[in-house]
Amino acid sequence: MDTRAAYQHCLALAQQHYENFPVASRLLRQDRRLAVAAIYAFARQADDYADEPQHGPAERRLALLDAWEAKLGAPGEDPVFIALHDACQRFSIPRGLLTDLLNAFRQDVRMSRYPDFGAVLGYCRLSANPVGRLVLAIHGRQGAQLEAMSDSICTGLQLANFWQDLRSDASARGRIYLPQDEMARSGVAEADLAAPVASPALRQLMRAQVERTRGIFAQGQGLPGQLGGLLGLEIRLTLLGGQAILDAIESQGFDSLRARPKLGKARWLGLLARALAGGA
Repeated sequence: MDTRAAYQHCLALAQQHYENFPVASRLLRQDRRLAVAAIYAFARQADDYADEPQHGPAERRLALLDAWEAKLGAPGEDPVFIALHDACQRFSIPRGLLTDLLNAFRQDVRMSRYPDFGAVLGYCRLSANPVGRLVLAIHGRQGAQLEAMSDSICTGLQLANFWQDLRSDASARGRIYLPQDEMARSGVAEADLAAPVASPALRQLMRAQVERTRGIFAQGQGLPGQLGGLLGLEIRLTLLGGQAILDAIESQGFDSLRARPKLGKARWLGLLARALAGGA
């Protein structure tokens, strides 16, 4: 398969799995958009290895992740790595950021409970923050301040997704990202996450998580203005999307159990209008 066809394969995969946040948005320049799609395809397959039961027990899934990492050295015949290899060369993408993502997926296999919020943040540093840094690298933007603000947005997005998927993470994947110490202090048991509606104690705990996540988003709010241009618009829209998920959780009374909070097309259009107007 040639490089162009490999990129189209990755782009189709990214568009197929699009959900809450822009993935390889048309706001980006074509070559950068394709590079983001290649990274997404790489991460998407690794995530499937970590999550999907058809891949077997933990040892088998970890072996698949090891084999996936081994392909980073050369493009081979896999369209994902043909595209990714080209993107890494074209944009000088740091390999360490890609291996951080794989280490997050390994952690998904090995770890299903988090003792405190510091441990949750440690996971986000592997699972989410590299994505923002990869996007910055593709655009040739570097610097500690930009990376710190990007990390805040990416951590916020990951946390918003945790609170949005509270039920499915616990029931389908056996994972609980609510800090165990805070659950214990709030009187929330794991069994409470299987109830049809959230208990008052769980709602109060979720309120605290949402408010803390808003504060983390706020630490990255200056990034779109610092970046400017279409990338700044893309990041502003992504930030607004994450904040809107938190709003949706709050509008349900901080109950993510009775229905999964999500954004419809009309809401996204409204967020795009705000992003174009420079709102955050």
